[in-house]
Amino acid sequence: MQWAEALKEVSVIESAGDAGDVACVEYDSRRVRPGAAFVAMRGGTTDGNRYVDAAIAQGAVAIITDSRDAYTKLRLEHPSIAAAYVEHGRRALAELSVAVLGHPERKLAVSAVTGTNGKTTTAYLLEQILRSVGRKCVLIGTIETHVGDEVRVSEHTTPEASDLLKIFADGVAAGATEAVMEMSSHALDQERVWGIPVDVAIFTNLTQDHLDYHGTMEKYAAAKAKLFEGVGTAPPRVAVLNADDQPGRTLIGSVDPMRVMSYGIVTGEFRAENVSLVAGRTSFDWRTPEGTVSIEYSLTGRVNVYNLMAASCAALARGLSMQEVVEAAHDLDEVPGRFQVVNGSFGVGFTVVVDYAHTDDALRNLIALGRNLARQGRVITVFGCGGDRDRTKRKKMGRAAGQGSDLVVLTSDNPRSEDPNSIIDEILGGVRETTVECFVEPDRSEAIRLAISQAQPGDIVLIAGKGHEKVQIFRDHTVAFDDSEVAAEALLPVLRNIRATVASKKERAER
Repeated sequence: MQWAEALKEVSVIESAGDAGDVACVEYDSRRVRPGAAFVAMRGGTTDGNRYVDAAIAQGAVAIITDSRDAYTKLRLEHPSIAAAYVEHGRRALAELSVAVLGHPERKLAVSAVTGTNGKTTTAYLLEQILRSVGRKCVLIGTIETHVGDEVRVSEHTTPEASDLLKIFADGVAAGATEAVMEMSSHALDQERVWGIPVDVAIFTNLTQDHLDYHGTMEKYAAAKAKLFEGVGTAPPRVAVLNADDQPGRTLIGSVDPMRVMSYGIVTGEFRAENVSLVAGRTSFDWRTPEGTVSIEYSLTGRVNVYNLMAASCAALARGLSMQEVVEAAHDLDEVPGRFQVVNGSFGVGFTVVVDYAHTDDALRNLIALGRNLARQGRVITVFGCGGDRDRTKRKKMGRAAGQGSDLVVLTSDNPRSEDPNSIIDEILGGVRETTVECFVEPDRSEAIRLAISQAQPGDIVLIAGKGHEKVQIFRDHTVAFDDSEVAAEALLPVLRNIRATVASKKERAER
């Protein structure tokens, strides 16, 4: 697209020069190629204005900057390069990207999910329900990205605007008409989703997390609420809100004149009644303004009742019938790393589960579900806390684990720049407020093996915190690490012993 035409859609304070045709838009100088426009913007950890010269060396033909000093320097040192000075770098990134890409966001009906817990599962379920009636979708979230039938690795829960819009453009080219995405509080606060018109906005819940970034729960809640106000756009057409969650109830009274669809188990316009929970199967009667229907599906746990109701309400808002939702629910696949039963655990007499729970509320819910499924057996919980993240939740998570579990194994999560032992010590402060038996093993692989070695028939081992993640991040290196793979390997000797015992008994009986 021609630079002059694209620039008409950007809120520019001052500009100079003409770049002619612009091939693409980048914010990372390492990805710049000849013909690109580079948006230099100030971020939380670095300032893109430091890399203007690098972008030009890579072939950038135009620069947008949110620094007056950088703009002045650019005009003096690179007068042949087209330049523009803006107030908001991230907004400019979004505005230039939609112009260059031909506004793909206008060609997709966007459903966006926010909340502390349940975003990923709800987004996955909604995409599956939409696909069940033949709609081609884009899915953007924590675990992976879907562009029609193509699966891509996700680097961030919510990408920067230019990356997000490129995915949208690829989706449109592949025939997609729907987009389902997670909108994190960081993305909403930083305006990474500036100008994205959301048709259906979904709120799951709000519990403590990310206070290392937001500072207070009030600011955290305010960031989530931006989804329902519109980030550079009109508010969403429909708001799907959790009526059993206090912040959700607060939103219900503040989002007029949008259409509100409230859901819950205790209250809500769309309410789950007669909930039945067993391992691998959940059912409930869904009372709605259109009548009551029975829903049965393979996901486990009370939290997934909420997640399915949120996704189902959104599907109704997107035009599906009640019967289509019921039929789709019956065939839903599990979400990777969300109460994922490890292969091989069914054959050992106890269950091993991997889950992403990384807040005290999510951990409490996970353990409660484990308790319900274990019944007469014990709940053994393995977890740690991430480094360089909200430290105030560590003691709370320790307390939650100690109060609900029969045995706790404390270990490392993603320590990042922190000392894993120091993180564990902070968690121990909460565990020690309870009487639970607790082992400490900083090596996560050994901790998982230790927990499994302690398990007896009827027990359930919960490995929490990392879920779908495939790496573990340390101060100076990152290693491949998959909780489910490590657990499956740890189960192999247990299975071999069981098989050997059975074979021995059979041999003695035949004699």
